[in-house]
Amino acid sequence: MTDLPRPSNRFPARRFALQALTAGAAAIALPTLAAPRKDEELPPYGEREDVMRFADEAAQRQGLDPAWTREALARARFVPAVTRLIMPPPAGTAKNWAAYRARFVEPLRIRAGLTFWAENERWLSLAEERWGVPAAIVVGIVGVETIYGRNTGGFRVLDALATLSFDFPSGRRDRTPFFRSELEAFLRYCRQENLDPTEPLGSYAGAMGMPQFMPSSLLRYGIDFDEDGHIDLQRNPADVIGSVAHYLAQFGWERDAPTHFGVAAPVEVRDRALLLVPDILPSFAAAEFAERGARLDEAGRAWDGKLALIELANGDAAPVYFAGTGNFYAITRYNWSSYYAMAVIELGEAIRRQRR
Repeated sequence: MTDLPRPSNRFPARRFALQALTAGAAAIALPTLAAPRKDEELPPYGEREDVMRFADEAAQRQGLDPAWTREALARARFVPAVTRLIMPPPAGTAKNWAAYRARFVEPLRIRAGLTFWAENERWLSLAEERWGVPAAIVVGIVGVETIYGRNTGGFRVLDALATLSFDFPSGRRDRTPFFRSELEAFLRYCRQENLDPTEPLGSYAGAMGMPQFMPSSLLRYGIDFDEDGHIDLQRNPADVIGSVAHYLAQFGWERDAPTHFGVAAPVEVRDRALLLVPDILPSFAAAEFAERGARLDEAGRAWDGKLALIELANGDAAPVYFAGTGNFYAITRYNWSSYYAMAVIELGEAIRRQRR
């Protein structure tokens, strides 16, 4: 799920959602933190009345011990780097599919992916059997997200979420409510798993573990796939694989269906523009593609589901086009980007080919 928040990736809980925590549960002792370095400028939140008020309200909503919640948030620190990294890229930044692809479909990730697949073939097979999500897609996601756990982020999740909850920067649409809900989910997860909230590390946006789940997604879609009593997306590949496959299944993954087909985009600008209006949402039948002058490959012409015309800009070169299915759309629910989804697909396929 990369570093940017995904506004609509966080839907109401499904049947695998974790139970609310009870207020009477024993509190987790939090260790004393070393004083921050002077150049880090990390003032504590414990002296702010608005933060302590939020702690009490969050504790009531989530069934947490108020004293534990206050103590946890008192140890959160403001991180200036988080407020810089959350800002959008400069206006006018050109998209380039070839450059984007080269970042992810490359030798390091392919080698690491081969090892990850070989070491976890059993779990990948079980996940595909249960949810219908191919191993290559799961492997592609974990590879694009963190290179199989090598780059999971170096920010304390507590600090990142507190910074974005209480000091969200001006200059972009305010996402304070989103990050406050994620902060609550994070505290709930820590209480459920008996974790010290100051220990988990993640991205500047608060995403955690090998698959970079935001805390609410971890609660809603995380799976204890090896049934050891814990959901661990940081060190347990079984749980990572099960959680990624379960997530995609909950967002409509269709067993044995392709992700995309080849297509030549319409020559007429108006026809091409009309097909691009729904963006990545599959909205047209193959016959409607043909009516607008889009030439699908043979498999695409035979497809009886809806399709989306996907355009990947290539800088100064011609764009790349293909027809995305519902399964392509399901991958974009993990990260709202057609570039991301295609990188996942192509990395997974590159690794699968080398396994032969």
